[in-house]
Amino acid sequence: MIKHTPPMGWNSWNTYGPNINEKLIKETADAMVDTGLLAAGYEYLVIDDCWSERQRDENGRIVPSKEKFPNGMKAVADYVHSKGLKFGMYSCAGNYTCAVYPGSFEFEFIDAATFAEWGVDYLKYDYCFRPYWQKGHILYKRMGHALANCGRDILFSACSWGVDETHKWIKETGAHMWRSTGDIVDTWKSIKELALKQVELQPYNGQGCFNDMDMLVVGMYGKGNVALDGCTDEEYRTHFSLWAFLNSPLMIGCDVRNMSDATKEILTNRDIIALNQDPAGRQPYLADNNTNIMTWVKSLEGGDIAIGFFNLTDNNQCPWIPFDNFGINRSANKALQLTNLWTGEDIGVYKDIYRAPVMLPHTCMVLRGKLVDAK
Repeated sequence: MIKHTPPMGWNSWNTYGPNINEKLIKETADAMVDTGLLAAGYEYLVIDDCWSERQRDENGRIVPSKEKFPNGMKAVADYVHSKGLKFGMYSCAGNYTCAVYPGSFEFEFIDAATFAEWGVDYLKYDYCFRPYWQKGHILYKRMGHALANCGRDILFSACSWGVDETHKWIKETGAHMWRSTGDIVDTWKSIKELALKQVELQPYNGQGCFNDMDMLVVGMYGKGNVALDGCTDEEYRTHFSLWAFLNSPLMIGCDVRNMSDATKEILTNRDIIALNQDPAGRQPYLADNNTNIMTWVKSLEGGDIAIGFFNLTDNNQCPWIPFDNFGINRSANKALQLTNLWTGEDIGVYKDIYRAPVMLPHTCMVLRGKLVDAK
């Protein structure tokens, strides 16, 4: 399996942490369909840590919690599949998961076969409790081999948090996406910190193995497992735009059964999602050196150009971008017809340079430009 566009879906950890069960997962599957999330492209429903018993069975197989999942994981997977969704689960490269449930260390092939038998389509693979003498790249290669030989296409989501120079070896393992950062929490500070880490990591992003900036906190509003201060809708809009623009997988973390109208509007904006899912899958790049007022640019399938202004500061800003910074100089005799992707507004045709209106702190402006002849 080759992933040409970043995966999209939902993960249980940000809101629920250990408080997961069969009823919740089925209700979430229903909500993903009923709210239009599946239609918008969010196809994976992923159960994170704390789903198993504390001990393996007598055959060395991992066992779902009888209290949380009394009908077993095959029944849960079948229900998720019946809704048109794909089913994901979690394990860990160490002896234990991060919540001290059985990890897959030295059980990789048994676990991969078990996941395939249950109908799993996606595996998030964490990095806790790794034996100190064992190199991470070997552990992820081992699970990569196991998944490739389990008889089922399973998306491999490597979650080593970017440590141990993950960027240098992760594409060797067969992973389809890799966590390039530490864990996100529901604060503006966390969003900004993770976004800044991507500046040096973009050369390692691309089709087949996407930089995973961690799950989205859009719509959490300070409630849930990773909730702290919460964010405003404008901050969530900037968060979503950054993740989408930078080709990160878009994995929702809020309670999709109870989304606000603003949350749904952000998560289902088809024009922003289209930047994330652009068939060309080209690497975005910074068009100047100011990382506090980020100006990201990305060349799109068909010749359009995406421009994203992101005000990460606590002050009003008025950014601008000379088109020569991304290769459209005056001698080309070309201009850009620009559309604001959050408002849908055609903001006009510009030659040589675009100056954005005043941007409030923590806000963004995302544009799609079509090259036209200059007049």
